[in-house]
Formats: sequence, structure tokens, C-alpha cells
Amino acid sequence: MNVISFVMVGTNDLKKASAFYEKVLATINLKLFAESEKYHSFSHEDEPNQKVFYVTKPYDGKPATIGNGNMIALETDTKEKVDAFHSTAIANGAKDEGAPGVRGDGNYYAYIRDLDGNKLTVRTILNK
Repeated sequence: MNVISFVMVGTNDLKKASAFYEKVLATINLKLFAESEKYHSFSHEDEPNQKVFYVTKPYDGKPATIGNGNMIALETDTKEKVDAFHSTAIANGAKDEGAPGVRGDGNYYAYIRDLDGNKLTVRTILNK
């Protein structure tokens, strides 16, 4: 059983954030699956009914803000996909928070901040 059901990031510009994530998440085989006025959801290409990533306007109607120390970690199966995630994110306005490379645990990571300042990392496990 997975502990995490899905991930949700807040945005103040749903249209802009969704366009960003459509490009970035495609690099790790996630695609836009559902849209509403409040959120857009993304799922694995081979499991379209399992929504795993949401971009949303805050439910309380207040502005979206980032959390200091919060980070979302995504996983993929190749170094090339980590590289593509990072370069696609940067090319579409993300801030670099750590170029692709092997980190202290021996796995391959890249770090970005999205258009609203949310921090994400994507990794692949090298020694499977």
C-alpha cells in the first residue's frame, strides 16, 4: 500500500501553472487528465484514472503561498528523464534549485522551483 495518495501544489494562475506542468510532467510520463475551474489533475499515461498530481487554486480563496522547507519528490526510471524534467522546467520559467546529478545517497536527482515557488525534485534510483 502506498502512503501518499496524490500531491497537490497551489497556484495563483491556474492556466499558466497548468501549461507549465503539462510540459514538465510529460517528461516523466504524466499527462493532463482532468480540468475544472479550481484544479487541473495529471495522471500516468498508462493509468489515466489514477490522478497523482494536482495544480489548484487554494480552497479558502486566499493567495497560494509556498512552504519553507516543503518539497515534493517525484520518481522516474531513467537519468534521461530526470535531465529532461529539469531542462524542460527551466526552459519554461522554473528556477534551478540543483542541477541533475548524483547526490549523497548515490541516486540521481534534479531540483526546481515552479512558477509559484513550490520546490520539486525528481530522482531515479541508480542501484536497483
